[in-house]
Amino acid sequence: MDMRGVAMDSPPHIVVVGNEKGGSGKTTLAVHVAVALLKAGQRVTTVDLDSRQRSLTHYMDNRRAWAERLGMRLEQSEHVCVDRGETPRVDWNERTELDAFQHAIARTQGRADFVVIDTPPQDSYLMRLAHLIADTLITPLNDSFLDLDVLAAVDPVTFEVAGTSHYAEMVRSARRKRRAADGCDFDWVVLRNRLAVLGSRHKRCIGDDLVDLSRRINFRVLDGMAERVAYRQLFPRGLTALDHPAELRRAGDVSISTSAAGREIMRLIQSLHLPLDHRREQRAAAQLVWMQAHDSPLVPDDLLAAEMVSSPR
Repeated sequence: MDMRGVAMDSPPHIVVVGNEKGGSGKTTLAVHVAVALLKAGQRVTTVDLDSRQRSLTHYMDNRRAWAERLGMRLEQSEHVCVDRGETPRVDWNERTELDAFQHAIARTQGRADFVVIDTPPQDSYLMRLAHLIADTLITPLNDSFLDLDVLAAVDPVTFEVAGTSHYAEMVRSARRKRRAADGCDFDWVVLRNRLAVLGSRHKRCIGDDLVDLSRRINFRVLDGMAERVAYRQLFPRGLTALDHPAELRRAGDVSISTSAAGREIMRLIQSLHLPLDHRREQRAAAQLVWMQAHDSPLVPDDLLAAEMVSSPR
């Protein structure tokens, strides 16, 4: 990929959610990261690279439609779905996909603080392009040896790491190309999802393997999303565990599980160490305080006054 096609002054921070295996929770994670950033006052563009399944696109469409139906105020990202090439020629498809991808990223310059990209569940040209421009790569991984196989080969007797696997090698290749292109590297975070599925011995073995592998190929290991019904129930309405309880109550989606999921996601966002624009964060906090205390919308003069009070001199 020609990195000059997307490199501009003050580019947005690009968060790529990637894993070649399906069912790891990529789309759910991408939506929650995007909404968490929106609630922090950041400008966000979401990009769906899986034009066949379109799970992220459907999620954002559901969110917009549900907000309009009930007159809710739900944060919305700008959204784009990049179509894959469908001609018989591989080189034509890659040229078409490259042009569409570069155009989508170029459009975010000056319009987004963050771009959150959901990748398809298989190796593809678009997936590799996304990894080349990542600033933060998040790989959700179900806590099982079957899912661990995308990162590492495991000895069947000792359960110790015997070598790196196909997806890990793809990420290592993307890192080498990125360093050669602009001297930069990205923060790679592997999330252990559905921690309650396995027994303690297997959990411990997988945890030890991930720590070993993280030292070999340089990624961080974090606890991700637990196995919760709430995550699956929120999709048809485009809601997230981070949405205001009043909005969730109107949809009938408030439960202990939803509240716990919201706290879980916020801990995760803090652990990602994303570079938030703190002035936007302060404005969002000031607006939230105002909206909770007043029935009328916040006008610009009130917003600026609230920011001046909250900002240090």
